[in-house]
Amino acid sequence: MNTSGERLPRLLALVPYLIARPGIAVDEAAADFGVSAKQLRKDLELLWMCGLPGYGPGDLIDLSFEGGTVSVNFDAGMSRPLRLTGAEATALLVALRTLLDAPGVADADAVRRAVAKVEAAAGQAQPPAVAVGLGVVEGEATARAREVVQSALRANRALRMTYYTASKDEITERTVDPMRMLIVEGRAYLEAWCRRAEGVRLFRMDRIDDVTALDEPAAPPPYAEQTDTTAGLFHPQPDQPVAQLVLAPDARWVSEYYPMEEVAELPDGRLRVWMRYADLSWMVRLLLGLGGEVVVESPEVLVSALRSRALGALARYR
Repeated sequence: MNTSGERLPRLLALVPYLIARPGIAVDEAAADFGVSAKQLRKDLELLWMCGLPGYGPGDLIDLSFEGGTVSVNFDAGMSRPLRLTGAEATALLVALRTLLDAPGVADADAVRRAVAKVEAAAGQAQPPAVAVGLGVVEGEATARAREVVQSALRANRALRMTYYTASKDEITERTVDPMRMLIVEGRAYLEAWCRRAEGVRLFRMDRIDDVTALDEPAAPPPYAEQTDTTAGLFHPQPDQPVAQLVLAPDARWVSEYYPMEEVAELPDGRLRVWMRYADLSWMVRLLLGLGGEVVVESPEVLVSALRSRALGALARYR
């Protein structure tokens, strides 16, 4: 069965493929795409009806057949293979990882294979300086943690886990009483009563390093209430500092992913944004991860902390 999800990428790749191989045999092209010659001919017939707006003579893709071979006479602008920019590859990987973290994904292996393929393609993405740090191994670890958590929720069991807290950059051992799993702002979380903190906490699934279900039942206190996430997880406060940043085009996603006080368009696709933050060390790590895609204009305490961390890392590297 040839689904539309399989056919569309093939149609997008066919014209540049044929341009690079004028006069190629239909059977050989079909073998390269892993389809039958009959299916490839159906694809070519569909391409004949595609082209530029106007869709009249001279606007549509033009193909010629001779002795079982095919050539492209007019490509309608489809002369290069489809490429992902760094921002597009990152956005696609974030979406795939979100799907992988979501409870009840029917075919997690298929999603992991897609992640691996996009990561491989991201190596050719433009600009080349973009690095995508979302690995298949991390996805598998998160999937295992999710299975344990879901099982504990069904059996009403407490959990012992090793958890990484990004804002404090520390790893802790915790015993928790799970309450529910939920998706907030594209991330999967475990909401639980944390016996260590003596309060309800949200734990990101991809930051749970190890988790084990205990024999004892989960017993959150009766006054433990679920977190209201309707307005997101971060609620800016007037007393929190504001960072003034200039984002390069491939870092514009930051303005969509995090709450902003104000956003202003600049030339060449850049953005100037004003962003509140609660934790200086967390903000420094975020900005370091953006590399040369961000310029920090203020406040000075953030600029100094960022410069100090960058110089320290450079000194250790040398």
